[in-house]
Amino acid sequence: MTAGNLFCGFVAVIRCIQAKFASTAEGADTLVDTIARTPEQLYEQAVWFILAAVVFDILDGRMARLTKKESLFGKEFDSLADIVSFGMAPALLVFFLLLSPTADFPLVRTLGGLVGFFYLLCAAMRLARYNVITSPLLKPSENFPKHDFVGLPVPAAAGMISSLVLVINRAETPTLTFILPVFLVLIALLMMSRVRYPSLKSIGVRTKMDLGTFAAVILVLVGTYVFHYFAIAVLFAGYILYGLIRHWFPKRSKAAN
Repeated sequence: MTAGNLFCGFVAVIRCIQAKFASTAEGADTLVDTIARTPEQLYEQAVWFILAAVVFDILDGRMARLTKKESLFGKEFDSLADIVSFGMAPALLVFFLLLSPTADFPLVRTLGGLVGFFYLLCAAMRLARYNVITSPLLKPSENFPKHDFVGLPVPAAAGMISSLVLVINRAETPTLTFILPVFLVLIALLMMSRVRYPSLKSIGVRTKMDLGTFAAVILVLVGTYVFHYFAIAVLFAGYILYGLIRHWFPKRSKAAN
């Protein structure tokens, strides 16, 4: 499962490079003859591969817990795969999208590169912090919370950025591309924040829920399938907002629970 995560991240990076190459006059004819894809289609493929990597990342943890094969090697391997799929791939995706319409503006190109690196840096530090906090060498009182992540998880950050690209691509409003650097910085800061996000590790096929909750879950799944180009972004945005609301209004959140 972790190898599948890494493979999806690798292909997403390739698709970003191909999309940028296809957007240039020199590379367009050659690339179209080779794979018959427009830059927009290639960027969209990169998004789907990043989202597929999110699925693999969810499955590898569940498989490890199910088979009782959790190990330090698996955790380190998972982090190395994550830095490619959820660090490098989204950073390149936004960088190339921002660069494509502004090739004649060196300042914008430099700014895009710095923003992309800032996101990648925060993703790497977020993964390193997670590995340190969850290390068995720490005292039990210092262990990572069982049901929460400290800071926005890297897969959720990548999912939010990539699904937003999907929305912009489908909405056919290139001017919205310029909001991506702002979102990239905000998401990067959330990854390094102290805001707690639910890990969702306890949710599975044996999870008990009442009829109303079950109906709501079915409705969300159907809505995601029908309006997937926009619903995926809404789901990730809802997860991010939930953590922020719970952080800003802890008393109300506890009362609601």
